[in-house]
Formats: sequence, structure tokens, C-alpha cells
Amino acid sequence: MPADRTPHLVLAVLPEAVQARLDALRRAHYPPERNHNPAHCTLFHAVPGMVAAELASVLARLTAQTPPPRARIDRVIDLDGGTALGLVSPELLDIREALADHFHGLLTGGDAVPARFHITVQNKVERRTAHILQSELATTWRATDTTIVGIAVHRVTDGQWLPAGSWRFRAPRR
Repeated sequence: MPADRTPHLVLAVLPEAVQARLDALRRAHYPPERNHNPAHCTLFHAVPGMVAAELASVLARLTAQTPPPRARIDRVIDLDGGTALGLVSPELLDIREALADHFHGLLTGGDAVPARFHITVQNKVERRTAHILQSELATTWRATDTTIVGIAVHRVTDGQWLPAGSWRFRAPRR
């Protein structure tokens, strides 16, 4: 039987209020015919399905032992034909790097290089449209301190996200 290479998307889970705010921005500015997913911060785009059980086990253990990472959504990012908000979290970056080390050799493309966390609120629009939103957000967006409440995994099949698991950070902060 061939190994399951179905990509698994690994995402940071934000608190509900922050998620709702980012989803509202995305609904307002992402082309509706392409906007099939919520606003999200990607840790990995394509962990191979052949390690899905191991990924779930590692995430269960990691989130049980780790307090919710602190994060700051702090700046507007120009994606050329789109707009994102930058997310800074040294704690989340450490978690991502530990996962990358664990799955070394299985990660490809952007997953095999250091992460630059962001949340895309607009994509695949004309450059001028993106620039208008970036100018607007440059004056209206206020840096937001938050936590990452968990990690979610979705199996990606024919472009559809199928939930494959979600784990909440549970350790107390020291």
C-alpha cells in the first residue's frame, strides 16, 4: 500500500474574539469567490499524511506540557496582490521549530525554512486594491496582544480543509 501523502495543514488557533475580528476583515476584503476558509496563521502547509498519527501524538503531548504562547499581531504586510497582518511570537516559533526538527526530512518548500507568521486578510486582488487596504490598515490597525490557544490540523483534499484534530495548550504559565 502506498504511503499517504495527503497534505495536512497545521494552524495556530487564536482566541474566539481575535479570530472573529480577523474573519470579519477577511470577509470584507478577500474575494468572496475564493474565500472558503477562515483567517488563519499557518505553522505548516503540507505535513505528509503518512505521519498524521505521529503528528497527532506529538501535538497532544506538546500542548499538554506547554502554556499558551504569547503573540502580538503587530503590522501590515504587503503580499503584492494581497494584504496580511504579521504575527510575532517567539514562543510559537520555538514550538514550530521543535515540530520542524521532529519531522525533518518530511517537510518541503516553505515548510522546510524558518517561518514568518502572518494572517492573510486579502489575496489575489489587483495591486492597487491591495495598496488601498494596506494604507487603510496602516492607520486603523492597532497592535493586538493575544495568546495562541491551541493547534489545529486539517487534511487537505481537493482544496477542501477537513478537520483532523485540535489540541489546546493546557500547562500553566510559570
